[in-house]
Amino acid sequence: MGNTIAQKIIRQHLVSGEMTVGADIGLRIDQTLTQDATGTMAYLEFEAMGVPRVKTERSVAYIDHNTLQSGFENADDHQFIQSIAQKHGIYFSRPGNGICHQLHLERFGIPGKTLIGSDSHTPTGGGIGMLAFGAGGLDVAVAMGGGEYHINMPKMTKIELTGKLSPWVSAKDVILAVLQKMSVKGGVGKIIEYGGDGIRTLSVPERATITNMGTELGATTSIFPSDEITKAFLEAQGRGDCWVELSSDPDAVYDEIIQLDLSALVPMAACPHSPDAVKTVEEIGKIKIDQCCIGSCTNSSYLDMMRVASILKGHTIHPDVSLTIGCGSKQVYQMLASNGALADIIAAGARILECACGPCIGMGQSPNSGGISLRTFNRNFEGRSGTADAQVYLVSPETAAVSAINGCLTDPRTLGAQTEITLPEKFLINDNLILPPVPEELMETVEIKRGPNIKPFPVSEALPERIQKKAILKVGDNITTDHIMPAGSKILPYRSNIPYLSNFCFGVCDKEFPERCKAEDGGIVIGGSNYGQGSSREHAALVPLYLGIRAVVAKSYARIHCANLANAGLLPLQFKVESDYDGIDQMDELSLPRIREELTAGTDVTMENLTKGTTLHLTAVLTDRQRAMVLAGGLLNYTKNTAK
Repeated sequence: MGNTIAQKIIRQHLVSGEMTVGADIGLRIDQTLTQDATGTMAYLEFEAMGVPRVKTERSVAYIDHNTLQSGFENADDHQFIQSIAQKHGIYFSRPGNGICHQLHLERFGIPGKTLIGSDSHTPTGGGIGMLAFGAGGLDVAVAMGGGEYHINMPKMTKIELTGKLSPWVSAKDVILAVLQKMSVKGGVGKIIEYGGDGIRTLSVPERATITNMGTELGATTSIFPSDEITKAFLEAQGRGDCWVELSSDPDAVYDEIIQLDLSALVPMAACPHSPDAVKTVEEIGKIKIDQCCIGSCTNSSYLDMMRVASILKGHTIHPDVSLTIGCGSKQVYQMLASNGALADIIAAGARILECACGPCIGMGQSPNSGGISLRTFNRNFEGRSGTADAQVYLVSPETAAVSAINGCLTDPRTLGAQTEITLPEKFLINDNLILPPVPEELMETVEIKRGPNIKPFPVSEALPERIQKKAILKVGDNITTDHIMPAGSKILPYRSNIPYLSNFCFGVCDKEFPERCKAEDGGIVIGGSNYGQGSSREHAALVPLYLGIRAVVAKSYARIHCANLANAGLLPLQFKVESDYDGIDQMDELSLPRIREELTAGTDVTMENLTKGTTLHLTAVLTDRQRAMVLAGGLLNYTKNTAK
């Protein structure tokens, strides 16, 4: 029996465990990436491990999230990360150089290598055949220190692409169609591999758009083969020597095969407030819009921007619409400036943003009250834009550009013949904003710069014999990490200051939550299904830990957040009977009377609702290794204990 692409890479990097679906496996990691919103914490954790120099083949620290400098905090964090990178063997991408995923694809990604990043959209690297995972910052720190990265061995899903995209239909429409078919939970526990004759019609930037938003499926990761198209892209980036061919075996076996005819697709949009609330643009109709934002790690490539420029050329943005453009990298920005496309974009009235994440994470450009915003981003969760009542639709760059001209949601197929855009044979290469680390013998000459906003991260204590706490909060299904720990320009600068961040925890759901935790000395959170979907931010575990949360009991969990809870030493518990969720009310007194004994034995966990006089049975959503971690009080304590 043959292997899929992912199985081949896993087999080559397997350090521990067996490749049996659901089993815990440990992988050797070749590359890591961080961004500044999560990186500060990751590097504090790396320092705490006491490893002097990273042991990966390549680790890169990118500055792309917290680039709006309205106070000293972000600039201080950037200096801290830069000094850490110089000292410990990490490449540093300066502010303005671009978005981590776009840059890593251009300058560092290698087919067949493993990559983890402290950002959930790290699977963008699957567009060139990397096995790339989003992870918590502590997982990245451990990998930089030479440790294994652990996941449960996923199932293999193949999406068989046939046909060819019609004019004005794009890669964004492909992944929106997949989300419509599979939902935001449909990829949980799976690696999505794209195959079929249709992949030959998709460029690397188009493939990367698709793997980027595979995160919204809840998938472990997504991957394309590494073929002649991949080779041409890497050669154009001056990196052809790192290309290797990768494909699945003809007799590879998949747990699931989904057919998708590219030629049957039409322009799509994800409606508020979920990436899987997908309809065709035609179905939604010509709704009036207030804003269009083009960019993000999903759609900020040279190909995307050239297509946008071709649509905007000779036109003026509708007077009722604000259009922003953010290139994914300095390379893209500079090439647009050189070939005149940037002039066409500016002439049309677009507002040019720096090469950064920007509006995607609520870092500026929030829509007007109740505004309708079309965005080429990957998430449209309620309030993520920075405007609580905004209606955000996810669309392709082509749909966004023509809609910005017309002032209403518009099907780009109304434009007539499409201008043919091809990738250049050679990209403009200028890595002057990437700083290499100092040689190892000069490490001691580097002083780590720590601003006053950088606070120690919270460390959990070993699991007690019993826990008795109140159900401090009860929430519904599909709670995102944006609900738990919001982003945005007012909060993101404090990602290295857990005490300050705690004031905003669960603020989207219940503004009284932080004060209630302080008054009750923490508690237990009750959640619905797919708890913790979205961003990989480990702050959604660290901040509740700081507030005294000891456990979450939910119907089901998103993969990365569940791992982050265990890393922090928090208990991710799951209802054995989903209807038991209905029998718990907020502020009920709950008891886990034998939690340490039961977790040690690997049995079901008993929970008593002392208020209602009922007893429930729960499952600890933990591997054997994670059980040991939680018993020790988290991954950091576990790592220190096992190193003794």
